[in-house]
Amino acid sequence: MRRAGILGAAGFAGIQLAHTLIHHSEMELAAVASDSLAGTPLAEAYPAFAGVTDLAFCRSEELEELDLDVVFLAVPHTASLEQTPRVLERGAVAIDLSADFRLKDASTYEAWYGTPHTQVDILADAAFGLPELFPAELVRARCRREAGQPVVVACAGCYPTATSLAAAPAIRSGALREGAVVVADAISGVTGAGKKPSARTHFCFANESLEAYGVTTHRHTPEIEQILGIGGRLVFTPHLAPLNRGLLSTVTIPLADGASIASTEDAHRLYRTFYEGATFVEVLPAGQQPKTSSVVGTDRAQVGVAFDARTRCIVATAVIDNLGKGAAGQAIQCANIVFDMDEGAGLSSVALPI
Repeated sequence: MRRAGILGAAGFAGIQLAHTLIHHSEMELAAVASDSLAGTPLAEAYPAFAGVTDLAFCRSEELEELDLDVVFLAVPHTASLEQTPRVLERGAVAIDLSADFRLKDASTYEAWYGTPHTQVDILADAAFGLPELFPAELVRARCRREAGQPVVVACAGCYPTATSLAAAPAIRSGALREGAVVVADAISGVTGAGKKPSARTHFCFANESLEAYGVTTHRHTPEIEQILGIGGRLVFTPHLAPLNRGLLSTVTIPLADGASIASTEDAHRLYRTFYEGATFVEVLPAGQQPKTSSVVGTDRAQVGVAFDARTRCIVATAVIDNLGKGAAGQAIQCANIVFDMDEGAGLSSVALPI
């Protein structure tokens, strides 16, 4: 059994990690850290764990002193810059859910996050955690671990995960029109904003309301551009929906004149072939579109694709659980690969039907 700890365990992504790791057959949840709840039993803060675990929250520095194989960092950006080096010093694998090691160019991080990147050496070696699109990065991380070298996996964000899974098959096939702008409109549940309430996420303001936010300025924009290789050619607009969890991203991809896609069936065939063998990505039958309720509580992504003959565009939609495939589930999927376990160990693939 691999011993796992969670930094930032009291937040939404952190507590989802705890829920999943408790059911993992090859990882033992050994410690959960939250400075604000230190000393509080997990089951007291989240009664769903009553009768399941006796763990109590500890302070971050206490967790960092434990003998752990892997530490999941479910912390805000910039916090991981400070905590990840200490995790590595203890010999644990760091699986980072924050944005601190995702952007390969430190200057891009500094421009979008408004703070200097203080760990550029770690950044250079960090693997990007989106298994379906960057499997070689995780294999490299596994080899580094087996060689006794430090390992950091920077898990992709929730919006970048859904948007990139929707767009990658078309773009990586070379079908994108040269110089064209890709448009992504995405909608997330309120848990995507984190546990700390705000005027936007307060129940009375979020309920029965839809809102675009971060228009032209959302920090996930450069991450999506990096994943898809379309620097400066993405218009990304996120929206907040009155859902607890779930995320849907619809991407419009203009096709090159020479692209061999002339129907929805052609587009569907391209996507089915691209994701053949993927454990957690399902391409729906041609003509079907995904819905968030079909993936909530899982690490799955469902993708629907259509072809617009009038504009010669592919319109692809992906849905994920923003706390599952968009955060905790993806982190555990990456850890499974790094530790050479079954990729789906501990992860659910069936959502509640109702």
